[in-house]
Amino acid sequence: MAISDADVQKQIKHMMAFIEQEANEKAEEIDAKAEEEFNIEKGRLVQHQRLKIMEYYEKKEKQVELQKKIQSSNMLNQARLKVLKVREDHVRNVLDEARKKLGEVTQDISRYRVILKLLIVQGLCQLTEGQVILRIRQADIPLVESILESVQEAYKQLSKKDVAIKIDPDNFLPADSCGGVDLLAAKGRIKVSNSLETRLELIAQQLIPDIRSALFGRNPNRKFTD
Repeated sequence: MAISDADVQKQIKHMMAFIEQEANEKAEEIDAKAEEEFNIEKGRLVQHQRLKIMEYYEKKEKQVELQKKIQSSNMLNQARLKVLKVREDHVRNVLDEARKKLGEVTQDISRYRVILKLLIVQGLCQLTEGQVILRIRQADIPLVESILESVQEAYKQLSKKDVAIKIDPDNFLPADSCGGVDLLAAKGRIKVSNSLETRLELIAQQLIPDIRSALFGRNPNRKFTD
């Protein structure tokens, strides 16, 4: 039986509708798959960027924390240096006060005479030279001249040797010094300083740890005090 044109058209329309439906379903499937892949890729990119942002701010946070530690350490060191400076200034003030008190010794002539004799004899025993020059304050010349003979006798009793002592007529200890004596031998190549300031410095170096402890208490962080 021959197919009519109407049936042909009907079948064609049916086939076109089927093809269109298949195409739409395929397009929807492609769109769905594309949407899914897009969401997956978007999620991956978002997660990647999120991790990068977290790493960035974590790094920044560590930098800020490190900077805070550095600043805190610098401020602590500066504070410690200021404390140390104040302490050293205080120790120096104590020594300056001791130096002022030491200068008062020369006002007691009888006491100062004994001290000068002991200082000169001690220096002579250190030098053990036959000829010695004394360098003193110009104001102390009469006092030293008055004890030279007793000094020589005291030295001879200790060393069993004679010594020729001469006062330097041209060079003197500073007039504002606390007194004492410098002894020179071998044309000035050998020198023993027994000025009161020198003796104070020597004693101070030995006693500074004790002075610090007396002023500020013992430092718990120090194992040794010398």
